[in-house]
Amino acid sequence: MSHRTARLRRLDDFVGGGDTYQMYVRELEDTTRLADEGVYSEATGRGLRGIIAEHAQLAGWAAYDAGNYEGARGHYMTALAASRAAEDTALEGNSLAFLAYLEWTVGGGSGIRFATAGYEVLGAGTAPVVRGLLADRLAWQHATAGNCREADYALGVAEEAIHEHSAEPGPDWAYWVDPDEITIMTGRCWAELHRPLRAIPALEDALARYDDTRARDKALYLSWLASAYLDAGEVEHSTAITARVFDLSEGLASIRPMARARLMAKRLEPHRSLAPVGALLERVKG
Repeated sequence: MSHRTARLRRLDDFVGGGDTYQMYVRELEDTTRLADEGVYSEATGRGLRGIIAEHAQLAGWAAYDAGNYEGARGHYMTALAASRAAEDTALEGNSLAFLAYLEWTVGGGSGIRFATAGYEVLGAGTAPVVRGLLADRLAWQHATAGNCREADYALGVAEEAIHEHSAEPGPDWAYWVDPDEITIMTGRCWAELHRPLRAIPALEDALARYDDTRARDKALYLSWLASAYLDAGEVEHSTAITARVFDLSEGLASIRPMARARLMAKRLEPHRSLAPVGALLERVKG
């Protein structure tokens, strides 16, 4: 079951939540049924609860990506309860980090309390990659709240953790966390904090290694690069990148890239008199 979950998880690299949500929900339901009706040892029971937490996180993320925020909240709460039943503090921290991201999106405030709790729950033996991920998530919450010093500190913790040598591999659910992820988040945080001279080099460095098969993530990250260039006064270049975001967002089963593209178009509105901006805004209107 763990190996199957690992295979299904990697679908998220290439398709949006609208395409994967029902699949992840079926996996969650099947595993929950097995845990409820099966006969097994205590150790196996903890393992099953851990897989339930992973499936609920996948279903929650897919729901979030597709814009189903209430569904996402329910799945994340299931993941939190299951991770605690599994006595897996790393999974518990990740569940709290997901709740933080959701709170930032729909809660009308920041998710700092969830992200802080997620990082602080980690045990002494937590894999460095997990510490890097949850510090990364905490940095984002501080950045979106305008807390520059706290975001910078958390980014430093994430950077140190991701380069820390460990004889033990991290959990499969953190397979995608690598130095590029930390660099991307660094750029996104500085973009949110309107520090383009810090944001642009980080984003451009990591995006140079992203190809178009990862269209959703590339579109999202390009949108923060466009934002940073606009803050730097490079309106035409920001417009060109925003047009690329629209290109990559078309046809994706995810609401997030197009929402970011439209947000950038709105920010560009005061520069409508510039020909490239006017053309982009006509495209959006059409």
